[in-house]
Amino acid sequence: MTTVHQVLPTLSTRDAIGAHALQVQQLLRDEGHRSELLVEHPPGAELRDRVQALASWEPDGPTVLVYQASVGSNVASWLEARPEPLVVNHHNVTPPGFYERWEPAVAPGLRTGRYQLADLAARCDLAIPVSDFNARELRALGYERVETAPLLIDLRLAGSPHAATEARLARAAKSASSHWLFVGRVAPNKAQHDLVKALALYRRVYDPDATLALVGGSAADRYHRALRDYIHELGLDDAVELAGSVSNDALVAHYRAADVFVCVSRHEGFCVPLLEAMATDTPIVAFAAGAVPETVADAAVLVGTSAPAVVAAAVHRVVTDAQLRDQLVVRGRRRGARFELPRTRARFLEVLEPVLERAG
Repeated sequence: MTTVHQVLPTLSTRDAIGAHALQVQQLLRDEGHRSELLVEHPPGAELRDRVQALASWEPDGPTVLVYQASVGSNVASWLEARPEPLVVNHHNVTPPGFYERWEPAVAPGLRTGRYQLADLAARCDLAIPVSDFNARELRALGYERVETAPLLIDLRLAGSPHAATEARLARAAKSASSHWLFVGRVAPNKAQHDLVKALALYRRVYDPDATLALVGGSAADRYHRALRDYIHELGLDDAVELAGSVSNDALVAHYRAADVFVCVSRHEGFCVPLLEAMATDTPIVAFAAGAVPETVADAAVLVGTSAPAVVAAAVHRVVTDAQLRDQLVVRGRRRGARFELPRTRARFLEVLEPVLERAG
């Protein structure tokens, strides 16, 4: 039995990295390893049995440390000085240029995260990127042992959607012939403004009653305010819903109400909502940026630009072509099966096992 601790700056059960870290911990414990989440800023009491404050941790026998890397932090600097075998589980760091205009205070942390990622290359025994897109970035930074393993995410969304949300969306659907959905943090790299532009054109050219729901909390307040003002200036207040962060049951209701999931994000290291769309039989139109083509494979209509006319035309094709919709649903189910937990757990363990054997 080897001790395998994950190290994170913070932990949230509402984001993909936090959910992944909890799944990794459960996998390691199921395999008989001691495993805690060493967190610089621990969450509340609800995760007390899963989390330990990093400041209070003392080594006790052979230990492997797994760093969940996504942003600049004191944790990375701490890891550079540690003697234990190190695994870097790389989720990608958003390029700081996306934030420099909107949230200048955020950009330095992202820039630091990229510097720290490069600094850890010489210290790292194994890098586990969650996509081949991320793997290419790591190899360019000098990482020698790189093995891709997808995120561990439970895609079995709640069976019963939130009743009030479902009823509200059903009422809205009666007056809208097409309803778009995007799920993700309201952030410059997610490019929700490009979605709004595409919807505005779509309503002029194809369907004057089309609507859009943007689900996700704000990661950039200035960008969020500008987006809200932009929606108002285009006269789309009744057509675009900024739903914010929602419960799991409400999220299911949003997916079930959507005719199409539209993603024009400009930078993704994986993009879990694409898998959620597949799991709920929601056809996808997506801008082929970052890891998106790798995540969806043939289970989406991919566009090479986020230009409004191109996105709107692709959405119109998906909404109006029943045969294509059916094909996308079938392909989505097939693609989504590759990310089911038994498969992703087995792959993560496969790539991690050699490090555990050497440590033991």
